[in-house]
Amino acid sequence: MSDPVILRSVKKFGEENGGFESDKSYNNDKKSRLQDEKKGDGVRVGFFQLFRFSSSTDIWLMFVGSLCAFLHGIAQPGVLLIFGTMTDVFIDYDIELQELQIPGKACVNNTIVWTNSSLNQTMTNGTRCGLLNIESEMIRFASYYAGIAVAVLITGYIQICFWVIAAARQTQKMRKFYFRRIMRMEIGWFDCNSVGELNTRFSDDINKINDAIADQMALFIQRMTSTICGFLLGFFSGWKLTLVIISVSPLIGIGAATIGLSVSKFTDYELKAYAKAGVVADEVISSMRTVAAFGGEKREVERYEKNLVFAQRWGIRKGIVMGFFTGFVWCLIFLCYALAFWYGSTLVLDEGEYTPGTLVQIFLSVIVGALNLGNASPCLEAFATGRAAATSIFETIDRKPIIDCMSEDGYKLDRIKGEIEFHSVTFHYPSRPEVKILNNLNMVIKPGEMTALVGPSGAGKSTALQLIQRLYDPCEGMVTVDGHDIRSLNIQWLRDQIGIVEQEPVLFSTTIAENIRYGREDATMEDIVQAAKEANAYNFIMDLPQQFDTLVGEGGGQMSGGQKQRVAIARALIRNPKILLLDMATSALDNESEAMVQEALSKIQHGHTIISVAHRLSTVKAADTIIGFEHGAAVERGTHEELLERKGVYFTLVTLQSQGNQALNEEDIKGKDATEDDMLARTFSRGSYQDSLRASIRQRSKSQLSYLVHEPPLAVVDHKSTYEEDRKDKDIPVREEVEPAPVRRILKFNAPEWPYMLAGSVGAAVNGTVTPLYAFLFSQILGTFALPDKDEQRSQINGVCLLFVAMGCVSLFTQFLQGYAFAKSGELLTKRLRKFGFRAMLGQDIGWFDDLRNSPGALTTRLATDASQVQGITNEALSNIRTVAGIGKERRFIETLETELEKPLKTAIQKANVYGFCFAFSQCILFVANSASYRYGGYLIPNEGLHFSYVFRVISAVVLSATALGRTFSYTPSYAKAKISAARFFELLDRQPPISVYSSAGEKWNNFQGKIDFVDCKFTYPSRPDTQVLNGLSVSISPGQTLAFVGSSGCGKSTSIQLLERFYDPDQGKVMIDGHDSKKVNIQFLRSNIGIVSQEPVLFACSIMDNIKYGDNTKEIPVERVIAAAKQAQLHDFVMSLPEKYETNVGSQGSQLSRGEKQRIAIARAIVRDPKILLLDEATSALDTESEKTVQVALDKAREGRTCIVIAHRLSTIQNADIIAVMAQGVVIEKGTHEELMAQKGAYYKLVTTGSPIS
Repeated sequence: MSDPVILRSVKKFGEENGGFESDKSYNNDKKSRLQDEKKGDGVRVGFFQLFRFSSSTDIWLMFVGSLCAFLHGIAQPGVLLIFGTMTDVFIDYDIELQELQIPGKACVNNTIVWTNSSLNQTMTNGTRCGLLNIESEMIRFASYYAGIAVAVLITGYIQICFWVIAAARQTQKMRKFYFRRIMRMEIGWFDCNSVGELNTRFSDDINKINDAIADQMALFIQRMTSTICGFLLGFFSGWKLTLVIISVSPLIGIGAATIGLSVSKFTDYELKAYAKAGVVADEVISSMRTVAAFGGEKREVERYEKNLVFAQRWGIRKGIVMGFFTGFVWCLIFLCYALAFWYGSTLVLDEGEYTPGTLVQIFLSVIVGALNLGNASPCLEAFATGRAAATSIFETIDRKPIIDCMSEDGYKLDRIKGEIEFHSVTFHYPSRPEVKILNNLNMVIKPGEMTALVGPSGAGKSTALQLIQRLYDPCEGMVTVDGHDIRSLNIQWLRDQIGIVEQEPVLFSTTIAENIRYGREDATMEDIVQAAKEANAYNFIMDLPQQFDTLVGEGGGQMSGGQKQRVAIARALIRNPKILLLDMATSALDNESEAMVQEALSKIQHGHTIISVAHRLSTVKAADTIIGFEHGAAVERGTHEELLERKGVYFTLVTLQSQGNQALNEEDIKGKDATEDDMLARTFSRGSYQDSLRASIRQRSKSQLSYLVHEPPLAVVDHKSTYEEDRKDKDIPVREEVEPAPVRRILKFNAPEWPYMLAGSVGAAVNGTVTPLYAFLFSQILGTFALPDKDEQRSQINGVCLLFVAMGCVSLFTQFLQGYAFAKSGELLTKRLRKFGFRAMLGQDIGWFDDLRNSPGALTTRLATDASQVQGITNEALSNIRTVAGIGKERRFIETLETELEKPLKTAIQKANVYGFCFAFSQCILFVANSASYRYGGYLIPNEGLHFSYVFRVISAVVLSATALGRTFSYTPSYAKAKISAARFFELLDRQPPISVYSSAGEKWNNFQGKIDFVDCKFTYPSRPDTQVLNGLSVSISPGQTLAFVGSSGCGKSTSIQLLERFYDPDQGKVMIDGHDSKKVNIQFLRSNIGIVSQEPVLFACSIMDNIKYGDNTKEIPVERVIAAAKQAQLHDFVMSLPEKYETNVGSQGSQLSRGEKQRIAIARAIVRDPKILLLDEATSALDTESEKTVQVALDKAREGRTCIVIAHRLSTIQNADIIAVMAQGVVIEKGTHEELMAQKGAYYKLVTTGSPIS
């Protein structure tokens, strides 16, 4: 305690690297403002706060972009000025032509006069003439148009490009800050925020902010400028008419805005419903073996369809609203046309206030203003969404972590002995404040000793280890190291002194060497090899083809539990930590490995403080001190012998574990007494299909990226050559090309909706004719103004106005018809396709799911994006945050992420240029088309005698139709993609699985006995064809007998169970059930007679009641039966103690329950099924002694009167079996009862007495 403490320089982290500390860059009042807003609950982030990450470059880009958007916005109203003048020129020219066509009129001195001699020459109506050279006028107008086109091309490109680039730069910075901040958060914060949610925020929410501050800003400025300038131009040219039109235009604006807002709202609801269905699909596909074993396929399809119905409803509503309001807007616009021309013509004809050109100009400028106002409203929606998304992001960025793992504050001791003391520590997890985990815990852990913590599940042992690492701070009391409160020490320094090995160790998806190097950055290869030797991992690593360069797969999925455990131990040892925490570190190992690891640990014990949490006696006995925990307090401490005499917590645990010993003692294994027979607690070695299942699930939930984008698989380490080589060795499956599906087959799927499709097509066809009709009427009105007779003019104009009214009414109806009919048929088709697709997936054989291309991630999305790389890193870092924090590697992940973020930024800048150019081109092409048409029209009018109204008619008709055609072509890529997706989909529907669940073929018989014979079975997994798993397995079980399989990892024990369930069929040999070949038996019938309880039972995210009922999906199960099964499974009392009893939701994959509770639900589920054959795959291995006792009782009850196959490595579970079959390398090498096999003194005897594996 008296060690001198030297205070190292306390430097605020982030000074040497200006980027890391977010609050530096922004004034703090912004932060306090945010905090206040948060208190106001639900108040969004201010709009301009979205730009808080902008640098001076970004501000400059946004300024220039805005300026260009403003100039672009002026272009549209500006063109109308030219258009109005041009109309007047045309009409004057036409009137002049008509006058001169009257016989006896001529142009003299630029005035039209009568040349008829009977009248005086000076008699004239004085119309000017001969001043207009129509062709040169048209050249002038055409050049104006061309000039505007060039200006639009330039400004359009800059406005979009600059805003998009500025947004990409800001969101990249935002992602960096957000990730840095998350990586600094204390673990308690992660308990309250799910990783999935953080990932979604990291990608989707920041993308929403990006949408709000990118091109939408540019478009908003451009559209608002057009609106304001349009209205101003209208008032300037003629206020009377402008006021009349404006009176209607708010309705148009409202209609356009309603479309924008309601569509996004409905789409939101629809996507939420689809997301729910997606969650169901993901859950089901990841738990495919359980679904298949319990015949839940039909039920799952129904559950999935139920969620689809909601999505369908929202989709149809969206179609109705869109159709109605689109019709409404068009109807208003046409009525507006009628009103404007009717009232405008009186102003032109009767009062002579306006020229026809002014009338057209006023009218169009107000309409343009109103439409732009309507089009600007979706931008407001994007801004609102962005602000909402920013709330949670900025809140996180501005949150000060309670335990800041990157802070430079705190002492760093020069020397550390490793004495740890808990002073009256009370603690509850932040996510469950009502449950007290540690209750006034006092304990001292002496330096240089090995201390074991024992006690029932939930007593607070692992929690104590987490407090030592300072993953949490105690609520009361304190934890000290060498007399210093750990809160006063520097966190990174403290964690560097600690090595940790957990029960389910996390490895990162990189090589073995890199995983070990995570323990210490500067470790050399020699150090790594040395650590691997100490952890007893060296031999198995050298047996692998690429040795230390072997990739471990996501989460270490390519390795067995024992191998992962040893790599994790090597990672802890390489740090040479003063304090070593072992949380059930050897639970996943078989006896031999355990003994070796124990030996390795005892070697390094000197000079280290070791704290071990364990259930196995063999691990505990070796400790210098044992501390017994109960209800969150240390209730006893002493050595193994002392505590046995005390007859307390420890004694109870030991007796529970040693009860199986009596049988062995009678076997007279010399020189051992009961307590030393911890063979029983030791376990038979175990490798399992659970491992392969977990591996396949892990592998499969990997991002699809690896085989859709040609890049090395994601790794958190710098991409080294190993990946490239690794890819050469492994054939990563590539999506085979598919022929696009024939349209006829797609339409056939849509056949039930043909009335809707017909109605929709009629509506669409009518809507299509509106555009050319409009062009015709518009040019007709302009032509009437040149008629000499005013009454004729008036009647023609009124006629055209009535036609506009009629068009409006028709549009309202047909747009609604089109919107509703297509939405209805489309949504029904989508639902049908999704349902059929899901049903087809569930009908595939299990081998299909083992294929990398059919991973849950791939199946539920079938998509891969540029962001997957970045997603991969955030996902890995956040899912394994405890490990990352424990080994102090937050910065490493931050750096990796930031280098990865450069790629999307580059892509975004490239996209910005392309997008900017395409946008500008699409905007300017209209002006170019007009310019060319007017120039050519100007040539045709004088030279070919074309009437000017035809020029307008042709131009509007062709330009409008071309725009429509362009829109149609924009669907081509989607159409092609849809055909290919349909082909993939049909491929799935047409695939005939070798083992078909939905088939009703196959034998069934009434008196199912449950006699099983494996006859010379040989088998390899389809996904690993080069590894022979079963090599001629032969074994028979009579009805009602129990067969126990024992043997080391990977010898084929679990595989035999899978053949029995017919997840797979044997390559050679056969499995006989009651004398019938399993391949000929009806699958549903076979599986309905088999119940299974596995090591890691899969539960679904619904209530306990529903999970138990899942046992029998063929009929509705009464509550009484569920309760009876729960009682048999020793579960009922526990359920009744929960607030919601049987309606308690178990959480995703049963995450709300402990392993013992999950296991008992799984047993109840198997009991409800009332199967003739019960398969217990390692059903109690994951439990502590007390839970195991309860579960074992439940299992023994469940076994009565059934044929049972048990795979286990605890002797107590095995020794009562009727037949024990010892397996090695896929064949049975010995079989008999426990007594017979012990007498044979063969492999089984060796296993029991020495725990050595069978080779």
